[in-house]
Amino acid sequence: MNPENPTCREIEPDLVAVAAGEAGGAATRGVERHVGVCRGCRDELARYRVLEGMVADLRRAPVAGADPTLSRAELESRLADIRSRVISYGMFSSPLGKILIARSELGVSLVRYIESEGAARAQLARLAGGEAVEDKAAVEGTYRELLDYLHARGTRLSWPLDLRWAGSEFQRRVLAATAQLPYGAVTSYAGIARRIGAPASVRAVAQALRHNPIPIAIPCHRVIGSGGDLTGYAGRRIGLKERLLSLEGVPVGHRAHRIERGHMYVLYEGYTEYCLPTCGSLATEPMAQLTLFGTRRHAEAVGLTPCGSCRPDLHPLSA
Repeated sequence: MNPENPTCREIEPDLVAVAAGEAGGAATRGVERHVGVCRGCRDELARYRVLEGMVADLRRAPVAGADPTLSRAELESRLADIRSRVISYGMFSSPLGKILIARSELGVSLVRYIESEGAARAQLARLAGGEAVEDKAAVEGTYRELLDYLHARGTRLSWPLDLRWAGSEFQRRVLAATAQLPYGAVTSYAGIARRIGAPASVRAVAQALRHNPIPIAIPCHRVIGSGGDLTGYAGRRIGLKERLLSLEGVPVGHRAHRIERGHMYVLYEGYTEYCLPTCGSLATEPMAQLTLFGTRRHAEAVGLTPCGSCRPDLHPLSA
């Protein structure tokens, strides 16, 4: 809907009436003609219909108890549930290709790389049912912040997240651990398994990240194989994983699709100093206990200090 367009302003009451099934024949025909040429009002009508369906469900459900205070609290709780269930989404161009972003009142719930808009809409419909409404304006701010991130104008996304489509409590734990990985750093799938207290569940961790509903914001691109291989990302989009890591200053061997530990600064589990990869026994320590940083700047940005023995501040890795 364009609030500056007088036709859009005039027809808004009829949009509400049509969504509620209360419009007369003339009003319904007028709305049908208008939404046939006005994308904004067409999206607004779809949104009204979603809300009307939810309100109808609310009306059918009895409010228990005779106490008016309790009844009001119950009604407010149901209305809050309705608001939280509505999903707004949009599809946008990005440096990584076409991307779908969906969010609720609670936060961003889905980010998807897409090849077919129709297939993306169908997938979202399967997830959200009739509670998803295409509304680019509602997610425009989220998209702009993503663009800033992808153009290296920021190092974090301040999005609140809605993990309604995390498949299990195990996946939530994996996603939470992955979300803690710093910008410009990588660890292994075994490292994530160790962090959530399930060191034998490396394959399950990989599967949980394969179905990460909010890539980039939950940076599964920062999780690699124990040998440095990039392995999978968003299906078979290894090239996108390389681009995201390169954006963050992580040196990636593009031909081999791998990260060489010898080209990275190393943080050993439980320490607050970062080291050169040749410091002490680090060269032979298992990746599950290490976090690797592409630059000293990013290691120090999270409060780490240079090792007093190998002095990476005095002997930095060559670029």
